[in-house]
Amino acid sequence: MSSKPAFQIVTGLGDLPTPEPDSPYRPRRPYRFSTLCATVENPGLKDQHGSSSVPIYQTATFKGVAGDYDYSRSGNPTRSHLEHHIAKISSAAHAFAVSSGMAALDTILRLLKPSDAVVAGDDLYGGTNRLLAYLRTHAGIIVHHVDTTNPDTLIPLLKPENNITMVLLESPTNPLLKIVDIATIAREVKERVPGAIVVVDNTMMSPFLQRPLEHGVDIVYDSATKYLSGHHDLMAGVITCNRDDIAKQIAFIINATGNALTPFDSFLLLRGTKTLAVRMSQQSSTSMLVARYLHSLGFPTFYPGLPDHPNREVHERISSGYGAVLSFTTGSKDISERVVAGTRLWSVSVSFGCVNSLISMPCVMSHASIPAATRAARGLPEDLIRLCVGIEDPVDLLDDLERALFDAGAVRRTASGLVRVQTSIGEAVQKLAQKEAAGDDTPHQKQWVVSAPGKVILFGEHAVVYGIPALAASLSLRCYGISTPRSDGIISVHLLDIDVGQPGGFRYEWNVSELPWDVVPSASLPQEEGEITLDIQLLDQLTSQCFPPNLETHARQASLAFLYLYMILGARTGQRPPLTLTARANLPVGAGLGSSASFSVCTATVLLLVFGQIRVPPQCSPSSPTLSQDSSPISAERGSSPSTKLPDTLAQSTNRYAFLAEKILHGTPSGVDNSVAVFGGGLLYTKDLGQGGGLEPIEGFKALRFLLTDTRVPRNTRSLVAGVATQLAEDPDRVHHLLEHIRGVVERAKRVLGGENGQEWAELPALIDENHQHLADLGVSHSSLEDVRTVTGTYGLATKLTGAGGGGCAVTLVPDDVSESSLSSLVADLRDKGYVPYLTQVGGPGLGIMASHPTALLPMTPPEPSVGNGEAEAVLNESKTLVALFAQKPKSELGPWIDGLGSWANV
Repeated sequence: MSSKPAFQIVTGLGDLPTPEPDSPYRPRRPYRFSTLCATVENPGLKDQHGSSSVPIYQTATFKGVAGDYDYSRSGNPTRSHLEHHIAKISSAAHAFAVSSGMAALDTILRLLKPSDAVVAGDDLYGGTNRLLAYLRTHAGIIVHHVDTTNPDTLIPLLKPENNITMVLLESPTNPLLKIVDIATIAREVKERVPGAIVVVDNTMMSPFLQRPLEHGVDIVYDSATKYLSGHHDLMAGVITCNRDDIAKQIAFIINATGNALTPFDSFLLLRGTKTLAVRMSQQSSTSMLVARYLHSLGFPTFYPGLPDHPNREVHERISSGYGAVLSFTTGSKDISERVVAGTRLWSVSVSFGCVNSLISMPCVMSHASIPAATRAARGLPEDLIRLCVGIEDPVDLLDDLERALFDAGAVRRTASGLVRVQTSIGEAVQKLAQKEAAGDDTPHQKQWVVSAPGKVILFGEHAVVYGIPALAASLSLRCYGISTPRSDGIISVHLLDIDVGQPGGFRYEWNVSELPWDVVPSASLPQEEGEITLDIQLLDQLTSQCFPPNLETHARQASLAFLYLYMILGARTGQRPPLTLTARANLPVGAGLGSSASFSVCTATVLLLVFGQIRVPPQCSPSSPTLSQDSSPISAERGSSPSTKLPDTLAQSTNRYAFLAEKILHGTPSGVDNSVAVFGGGLLYTKDLGQGGGLEPIEGFKALRFLLTDTRVPRNTRSLVAGVATQLAEDPDRVHHLLEHIRGVVERAKRVLGGENGQEWAELPALIDENHQHLADLGVSHSSLEDVRTVTGTYGLATKLTGAGGGGCAVTLVPDDVSESSLSSLVADLRDKGYVPYLTQVGGPGLGIMASHPTALLPMTPPEPSVGNGEAEAVLNESKTLVALFAQKPKSELGPWIDGLGSWANV
């Protein structure tokens, strides 16, 4: 096609099927595509009256016993004519018509079963993304989103052990018009995982311009609402394939689910396909004119027909035209909104494929269902405008678009003609103000000290798995992180609580210049809002390239979380600051108290500060008195010196990255642990089971004193949860009864803990005992936990297991009227039994950043050795740095010591 004139649309296709010749002595040449479209002829299904237009068999049932049709859900003559016609123009042996394009995809995805894996593109129609996300959450389907424009990105996944069952492609993609080499990918899939099915959404091209079945694809589907119909007066979807086994399954699913297209819509769609070639030929020609016009003005324009469009040569190899959809950016979301609102001929609509020209902003319309962070990670600009060209006169369309661009301030007139306005005055003023506010700050050259609390589940364990709320709260036991700037081009981690046999904890470092920056795809880069997508492929590459294979798992995962965040922030900002992160906690690691989440929050906060993505405001409003961060097992004060309050925007930004780190550490975290570690206080968490869920802060949550007892008995959370599930399957009435009782406990506890007066707290001991008994009845307690309950019960205190149970920690409410002598005696009794007690407070502040330092503070960074001072003096100076003392302090002194280094700002 590349040798043809730019505006020539190919309409002659010499290898498409045609009726057999009337005589062997006069062989006919195959019909061309436009002829096939206009000719609706099914030799096996003749109308008894010889109607020149297929009748509408508007009936639900058919008389007789042995006829071809009995019920329109299973088959209808009008639909049969349509399906025969669609198969003919699609180079297909089988075709099916259903109620919409999404119904077509839903039918195809029903070929999957739980644990099957799907590879899909990273630039998908919003509805496709939504349906895949639903199946991933509710049907156990594994989904890998990759950049399908590069076939090499799929190859690492195409292994038998990954159970890849389906590969889902679009080309061009919607709305960035990315080109996918469907022929090459189909060949690679068939060679590497022969059992996988290759599926292509061909809506953007239609059979007129692209027939993927000819390139080795197994299934093709179209939203026939678009080009096949052409008039936006019906909803329909079509599925085509050449494999009899797949066709048999699809026919069964359509009949079983009842989503086949109605007779009247089949008639309308059949009528629309007759003009497909004529419409798309005109639309594609005009689209090239529009794309060239926008490109000449300097707008970044996405259209396969432009010479600089990525993978244009691939598109020309697998397609016979460029299509009628294009998109462009203006550089400003506000300008784009004014352009869209300013057109007259270009109607604002979410769809495309109509005879009328349409205009839209995908990020606020067709792709709004995709989270903002996911859109940003996939490179979808918020200011993107999509144009869907119709059959109007191109002169009128270009004039209308030009007027809208001019009125919106996107272009201006000069003596030499129209030129693009690079940025609006408002944008320039805003950027200048931001720059002046930032000043000459160099956050990567500062040493940052941060902390985040652990968490405890007070009520609702195990029941939360089944959609019943759980009540969690922050602890005064915390994780601390210190970032130290370096000047040697090295980044490193020093984890003092993950000991793999090395003196002083775990250490690992990387040379910044040798990190694999080229493996960080643009799709992995986080943007401003929403959940950040974890790029599994990038994670695997960092694991294999940046860590030795025999590295201890926990240390590696913690270091990997740090490195992953560092690299995506570095790739996004263009900065590569050398630094060391030193982390330590005074809460027990691995005891189910959210130590990994508090580490994730510290890591995310440090890196966001170093890269300048969050800033501590110079003036913060005073907050209410905060809890002491004392980790001592025998003392905990309620109320210490007030801190300043960090803004919610900073907390929300940090929580996004902390949740991403939690994904690396745990795979599928709930989000409750990192949210508690960031926001502090008490939160009510409800798992989303399709009926809503999320986090709800408990307003008025008052700080409480608790004794946490680490039994030091390891437990397998997964097996404990599975054990409850087994009980539920075997005796659902009993288990549901217990779960509903736990729901009642949680509801009463929420009312008590959010109450205005402390008198209601007298109910807490009874609620604690009741919750524990229900959990014990579920079989998740342990002899060690029951032993702790016995010991604390002799002092008149209420105790329950927390988390998964089966060992781990127990929590004991310590009322204010308990004497210090009794408390010391209880702690001693627990220690005598080999347990580790921690006296702490629940419901305190969240994320903390040391906002200012006293002038007499110890050196924050290792000093450069002076000439002639000698090695001994250098070692002495090194031992007096902040990080050195941080590592040396006993855990019982760590909290008060670091709390006294300076003033803190907390969430």
